[in-house]
Amino acid sequence: MAKYLMLKHYRSTSKSLDCAPMDQWTPDEVSAHIQYMRDFGAKLTETGEFVDAQGVAQEGTWVRYDGEGRPPVTDGPFAETKDLIAGWMVIDVDSYERAVELAGELSAAPGPGGEPIREWLELRPVMSEPPTVTE
Repeated sequence: MAKYLMLKHYRSTSKSLDCAPMDQWTPDEVSAHIQYMRDFGAKLTETGEFVDAQGVAQEGTWVRYDGEGRPPVTDGPFAETKDLIAGWMVIDVDSYERAVELAGELSAAPGPGGEPIREWLELRPVMSEPPTVTE
């Protein structure tokens, strides 16, 4: 089994989706989308492929270490960005092909009028333990 992170990108332009941005959806359309996500997670729980998932707020701050005894440097939030992480899901699957299959299915979550939004998902393998070096 291999773990993969599926990052849901919320892009604020309609060019990146086959629909209007979520802030222009009706409450029922938002509810249907969220329910699809819950049902998808429940299905993967049944197959043993679900690890975790969370939605995240648009607000955020970049933080960086600035040296011993100095406070961290912060910058942000970046509300003007065109690409935000809307949420993520970690899956544990038998193959890369299965991860791609599930990401494609998640991309079909409904939007306005119940039509699939064809959202771009970023699929990244979760790193495993690094090999142990012995002499």
